[in-house]
Amino acid sequence: MAFTDELEPEADDIWTAIVEHPMVERLGEGTLDEDPFREWVRQDYYYLREYGRTFALAASSARRLDRMGTFAELLHSTLNTEMDLHRSYAAEFGISEDELEATDPSPTTRAYTDFLVRTAAVETFGDAVAAVLPCMWGFNETARRLAADGVPDHDQYAAWIEMYEGEEFTELTDWCLDLMDEVAEESTAADRERYRERFLTSARYEYRFWDAAWRRESWEV
Repeated sequence: MAFTDELEPEADDIWTAIVEHPMVERLGEGTLDEDPFREWVRQDYYYLREYGRTFALAASSARRLDRMGTFAELLHSTLNTEMDLHRSYAAEFGISEDELEATDPSPTTRAYTDFLVRTAAVETFGDAVAAVLPCMWGFNETARRLAADGVPDHDQYAAWIEMYEGEEFTELTDWCLDLMDEVAEESTAADRERYRERFLTSARYEYRFWDAAWRRESWEV
């Protein structure tokens, strides 16, 4: 059995919890108030910056040149394509580039991104792959489940679903799943258990990221 097949039952529980979260459920229906989604957009901009940093660190720890090159391409795409698209998308909600740049990370955003960067900086390439996988797999699975019920009339919410359930993002997700399986096959049982822990931590943060935006989470003191 492939390693990601072993992960799937626990992952599925988390993806189901995400889709059933009121923020995501209402996004799929097109009834979500835009204020929590604006918060999600702002926090996701900060996340993308640190996600790019994670790719850079993962590239430096890859032993194979093809894997190093792919993570370098992901870094370039995140910084020079995805963040440009994110700025354009944010503008549709009335969020300026200056406002995006000035975003203070919520406690959850800070914790999640710090976990990603630390994992890529001080642990192995396999740990880094396991840590970044839930963002791709979770977004793709969430969007596919929402799309199965039909896209909403809300143009921006429909665009979010269509982007992440689309062919290009699905191919990226499948690539990362295959890479995780390849790395796990080369690793020891102890390594694979550690990868599982890293994966589940990030997957749980994926849920908390939605929930934090829904609650407009901030520092209490």
